[in-house]
Amino acid sequence: EVQLVESGGGLVQAGGSLRLSCAASGFTFDDYAIGWFRQAPGKEREGVSCISSSDGSTYYADSVKGRFTISSDNAKNTVYLQMNSLKPEDTAVYYCAADIDGSSCSEPVGYDYWGQGTQVTVSS
Repeated sequence: EVQLVESGGGLVQAGGSLRLSCAASGFTFDDYAIGWFRQAPGKEREGVSCISSSDGSTYYADSVKGRFTISSDNAKNTVYLQMNSLKPEDTAVYYCAADIDGSSCSEPVGYDYWGQGTQVTVSS
């Protein structure tokens, strides 16, 4: 059974940093695309970032470019999202999602599995 478990959310002041983790299990962690999404109350879900093991591609939404960094540790089956210079508008529930068919982040990814989410709150 594929499972994704997010952690690392919390309350932080504007300008601060958080590192989110997405721990994956139930599939071979060598051919995947993992994405981070977020959803704020009353807003649509937004794709934030993506990393692909198949071609090493990454993706960042314009709203987070230069502030967020996605990385992976295949030995730990974990993908991280380092979030710096946080803004109140980054407040949302953050979800990770997995495609286990080795898609590239350079193209739209059809994610098959989703985690439960972790709350990030940035105070002004």
